[in-house]
Amino acid sequence: MSDRLPESDSATSGPTAFDERLSVPVWWYLLACGLGTLLGAQIHMGYPGLRSWIGYATMIPLCIGVLWWMGRSRTTVRDGRLVSNGREVLLSQVGVTDTVQPKDKQQAMGPDLDPTAYVLHRAWVGPLVRVEITDPAVDEPYWVLSSRRPEELRAAIAARAPHPQAP
Repeated sequence: MSDRLPESDSATSGPTAFDERLSVPVWWYLLACGLGTLLGAQIHMGYPGLRSWIGYATMIPLCIGVLWWMGRSRTTVRDGRLVSNGREVLLSQVGVTDTVQPKDKQQAMGPDLDPTAYVLHRAWVGPLVRVEITDPAVDEPYWVLSSRRPEELRAAIAARAPHPQAP
């Protein structure tokens, strides 16, 4: 699965250190078309003529649209900021980062999760990156972000942060 190309650098912004779109797997769109077809067939069963196609014309695009909406999450490290789905934190407010492997996700997202933490979890993406927020003025103690490339995300944060990161 390929990510969308990173946003281009411009004269007013610095280079993008990390850019990832958490899109759904491509084969899910085939399943969405099949589900939309089945739902359209249920609506079609009672109507003859032109009205019989209304279910297909609405359900298939609706199912595909839901998948597109689910897969539009984006995480970016750029201009001294970590941006996740429109939420921003300055890299100067970031502390230690660590990777949560897929086998440890249940513990990290269950008993170990602080209810005030910012979470961008996508079930179809394996690992998570936990990013400590050191600024006491920020409401969240840490962010938990799904990432297909957790080591690259951590490296981009460490390279752009004004203070050294713990391993």
